[in-house]
Amino acid sequence: MAFDLESLAEATSGAIGALVSTSILYPLDTCKTKYQAEVRAHHQQKYRNTAAVLWEAIADGQVPSLYQGLGTKNLQSFISQFIYFYGYSFFKRLYLKKTGNKTIGTKANLIVGVAAGACTVIITQPLDTASSRMQTSKFGKSKGLWKLLSESSLSEAFNALGISLLLTTNPSIQYTAFDQLKQRLLKRQLKEKTSTNSSPEALSAFSAFVLGAVAKCIATFVTYPAIRCKITIQAADLDDNNETEEAESKKQKTVSGALYTIWKREGLLGFYKGIEAQILKTVLSSALLLMIKEKISKTTWVLLLALRRYLFMTQTRLKSA
Repeated sequence: MAFDLESLAEATSGAIGALVSTSILYPLDTCKTKYQAEVRAHHQQKYRNTAAVLWEAIADGQVPSLYQGLGTKNLQSFISQFIYFYGYSFFKRLYLKKTGNKTIGTKANLIVGVAAGACTVIITQPLDTASSRMQTSKFGKSKGLWKLLSESSLSEAFNALGISLLLTTNPSIQYTAFDQLKQRLLKRQLKEKTSTNSSPEALSAFSAFVLGAVAKCIATFVTYPAIRCKITIQAADLDDNNETEEAESKKQKTVSGALYTIWKREGLLGFYKGIEAQILKTVLSSALLLMIKEKISKTTWVLLLALRRYLFMTQTRLKSA
């Protein structure tokens, strides 16, 4: 198919936004993930809340370890968001071209989002598993990316792939809600303007932040039990486990095992353990991502247009030479 410049601009700006937001919020993400990965009865829990993970790092002098796995997480975020935004924009434009419609409905938007998310998950799942293991390892004991990948079998690298595919509904719900709210807001803004630019319109930073936060909050609450199971499956094995705990840990590496373990040890509310930190992190992350994406989208668009023009002129000169 023809080269899609607008999709590339969307993907590039989205990937840069993901890189910045992931780096800023990574310590919170580490604390949240370690807290979610602990599946024990209430009287045996090491961490009472997400803040307890932070205090442990401070007390042990391991604050830098809150950043363990940052490189892998950034790599995953950049690649996954680039693929997702490119796929989402490309499939959306393809749908509009094939149907001849000027706008895309909610159902079609969800399907497009899920398709883009599935492509993303399949490609980046080993990085997702590796980053989760790094974050849930003991402070200062995290292994490097290549060592983790080399020690893992192919099936282990793709742990929780089924749940990850299920969770593609999360960003699809988020971006569908965001896109619909964005279009309505931009229509109001366009009515107040006497002229429009040829490049895509962009939201203000504050508007993008608020819309992104609302959309992600809803999506996170709906899909959180699956998120908790996924982290439980991908968590690193503790070095000080006894034989009984090791056997239990192996059972947790399957979907049914994770569901049973959480239910047995923590009850129904266990499926929502850490949801406050999850919502805080994901809302801030998504809002920052979308805010940054909206602010640099026009710049990215202009730079890509200039690059295409330069390549076209260079190609023309070579042909005429």
